[in-house]
Amino acid sequence: MLFQIKSYLTFFYRSKNQHGVHSPFVFDLITKCFYEKNDFDKLKRINHFRNNLLQRKDFINVTDFGKGSKIFKSNKRQVSKIAKVAGISKKKSKLLIRLISYLAPNNALEIGTSLGIGTASIALGNKNTKVTSLEGCPNTANIAKDLLKKHQLNNTKIIVGDFKKTLFQEINNTEYDFVYFDGNHQKKPTLEYFELCLKNVKNETVFVFDDINWSKEMQEAWTEIKNHPKVTVTIDTYFWGIVFFRKEQVKEHFAIRV
Repeated sequence: MLFQIKSYLTFFYRSKNQHGVHSPFVFDLITKCFYEKNDFDKLKRINHFRNNLLQRKDFINVTDFGKGSKIFKSNKRQVSKIAKVAGISKKKSKLLIRLISYLAPNNALEIGTSLGIGTASIALGNKNTKVTSLEGCPNTANIAKDLLKKHQLNNTKIIVGDFKKTLFQEINNTEYDFVYFDGNHQKKPTLEYFELCLKNVKNETVFVFDDINWSKEMQEAWTEIKNHPKVTVTIDTYFWGIVFFRKEQVKEHFAIRV
């Protein structure tokens, strides 16, 4: 907890809003996407999706391949509590919807489905975006599949298995122009997934990394990602790191309050 407090204070003092940004591309992203408020119907639908999970009192056994949970002491977990403490937050969900709506990617890849709130957010952002989500735990994936079907989010597909295999297969089979990294909040796997996904990067590709300030090692991973020669523009929102590969942009790093 102390680490998060210190890292947030550091972020707060160096971050800006749109008034401190001189890049037209980033200024438009902030004003027309981050701060846009015309998505009430989509937000209502994602809140309904989330509430369906929060009302569930059943338990499942969770297979956890990542860092593990600081909250749960056992792999037997109540669905409502997973949704409450481990699912994507309302703030992230809202921004994810706005990002997808603004960027309108053809193919989006999510690494880490969990109960499907993030998957649903991407799918709601743009109904024409084909969403593929990778999940290691079959039990959480089954709940996500059922709920996505119930809410008629038919532009989604969930693939269950070890990321080391499923991610390699997907990157080799499909050209993704949006990738949401939310499956393993450790430095080594994060950098491995990043390097693998670089294979099909093009000028319009966008990567979003979750929890870049969650730990010291995730901050280290974020620094390495920012310094990669293919990366041009990055935006640190504290909870996310957003990466662009636009060759026409001067290499710049921004810290933006959302």
